[in-house]
Amino acid sequence: MRSLETISYHVKILLPYIGKMPMGEICNDSLETFKAQRIDEDEAKNSTVNRSLEVVRTVMNRAARVWRDNGRPWLPSPPLIEMLDEDAQRRPPYPLSWAEQAKLIPVLATHLQRPVLFALNTGARDDNVCGLRWSWEVPVPELERSVFVIPAAEFKGKRDHVLILNDAAWKIVESCRGKHPEYVFTYRPPSKKKPDGKRQELPRRRIGTLNNTGWQRARAEIGLEKVRVHDLRHTFGQRLRDGGVSEEDRALLLGHAIEGMPQHYATATVGRLVEAANKATNTFDRTTLLRVVNG
Repeated sequence: MRSLETISYHVKILLPYIGKMPMGEICNDSLETFKAQRIDEDEAKNSTVNRSLEVVRTVMNRAARVWRDNGRPWLPSPPLIEMLDEDAQRRPPYPLSWAEQAKLIPVLATHLQRPVLFALNTGARDDNVCGLRWSWEVPVPELERSVFVIPAAEFKGKRDHVLILNDAAWKIVESCRGKHPEYVFTYRPPSKKKPDGKRQELPRRRIGTLNNTGWQRARAEIGLEKVRVHDLRHTFGQRLRDGGVSEEDRALLLGHAIEGMPQHYATATVGRLVEAANKATNTFDRTTLLRVVNG
């Protein structure tokens, strides 16, 4: 499930290639120039290009199976849109060491520091961090904090997920309270110059993605180009393992699909998971050792 901001980004970069083509003429071959440009000139990974191709495929499938005029579908059948091979470029996870985290956070733009630290302390995915809404917050008075219940429509596993906040994540949420009525993580765009020469302050907006130019520039500055946004989730998972958190509790914290997984937890369960999540902040840094062992 992708946010509207993410979908609109892919639509914009596709428009120069297929935007003026009749829908019936769009096919796999008409996307070859787009794929070549993205891979050869923009140096995009196959997985990144596939995200755009998925948008095309979804539109074409709906045009053939859902959208209709006078009872007839827009297309007689959807064209074949082939995905690129991602396995050939797949690399193992790169969890951050504590030393690398200490280098990364200060060089990030101020509005990225809080959501990146939040991801490192919850294991939440990019879309769920950037799209975190205050309306999802559920207070747990007995624990003097809240959880966030991410609805099934917004969660990769297509089920409600209770996002547990350890002490660090809770402090981050509290620091964001009151800044925006809808979203937890926001930023203020640069002020706009008015005709009279004065600067107009623009309202705060939600962050579209952590994987923006600011993130990429910060990685390059400290030599961590290999680190992806999803590695923040891997970092949290590894620190839970290092802290001795059980496999079952790790699955609950990370939202992995397991048979019989509850969608909501009793207060006692939330308390246990908060304690487990806090163990990720008190782990011995074995990242370097693990990389040597794993090659």
